[in-house]
Amino acid sequence: MANPGIPTFEQLRIFLAVVDAGSFAGAGRGLNRAVSVISYSIANLEAQLGVRLFDREGTRKPTLTVEGRAVLAEARTIGEGMDGLRAKVKGLLEGLEAEVNLAVDVMLPATRIGTILRRFNAEFPTVSLRLHVEALGAVTALVLDQTAVIGISGPVPGNVEGIERIDAGALALVPVAAPDHPLARMERLAPGAGRDHIQLVLTDRSRFTEGQDFSVVSPRTWRLADLGAKHSLLREGIGWGNMPLPLVESDLIAGTLVRLHMPDHRGGMYRFAGVWRRDLPPGPAASWLLEQFVRHGADDVDLPGMGEL
Repeated sequence: MANPGIPTFEQLRIFLAVVDAGSFAGAGRGLNRAVSVISYSIANLEAQLGVRLFDREGTRKPTLTVEGRAVLAEARTIGEGMDGLRAKVKGLLEGLEAEVNLAVDVMLPATRIGTILRRFNAEFPTVSLRLHVEALGAVTALVLDQTAVIGISGPVPGNVEGIERIDAGALALVPVAAPDHPLARMERLAPGAGRDHIQLVLTDRSRFTEGQDFSVVSPRTWRLADLGAKHSLLREGIGWGNMPLPLVESDLIAGTLVRLHMPDHRGGMYRFAGVWRRDLPPGPAASWLLEQFVRHGADDVDLPGMGEL
């Protein structure tokens, strides 16, 4: 059974240079090598692999053989991998992180996250990213236990020791229900009407806001750990609850949800903050991410008549 040898990266680099230049002489000029060196390297590579890579007969321009075309695909993969390795190590030597762990609040608009992370990928192609999505104080908890280096959190308790924070925008939370829910069918809602019906509430899995309720007015609650599940149950007519306005705008237009105009509960502004550990400041890539979330958040506008959550 044939057992090909293991080519060096230099041999593969010369092979790719010949293919890209279209000639041995062109590869020699591009690599600043003599044509004899290029020819010798290709001959050695063919001997190691046990196949002919170029058909040199009857033409001045080397043409890839069937085997050469097959090897080319693998050589390209190896070359691109080596370029990526060199770029990553260069970034490490310059202080760039190999990976960024980011935690974001579940209320943060998905379009904003997508826009920023698309730009992040273009700006830092060698940096890996881990994205964690949590609610309320759980984002800060991930930063404190060093699971995430930065977080874009909802309301941050003021007594969290060792955490730095910066404003990162806000969005409106509004009470909604399905159109066939009793509250939605009422022509005029009286103060306290929400207390007579199940309120769907997003729960917090962190120790910072554990046991605290945000905008909970009904003694009858269903508590969920997932915003998507809450959205689905609201559309099914199971209770009422507060939802991010950007997330339910299409529902309000389509009529699958109705905004509840409660005189004693109009919703409120849900404010975001960028957070990081004071003793572990973010590196270049994480700092860039933080700056982008702050910059996008600066365009957020408070809705009239909305209080604070």
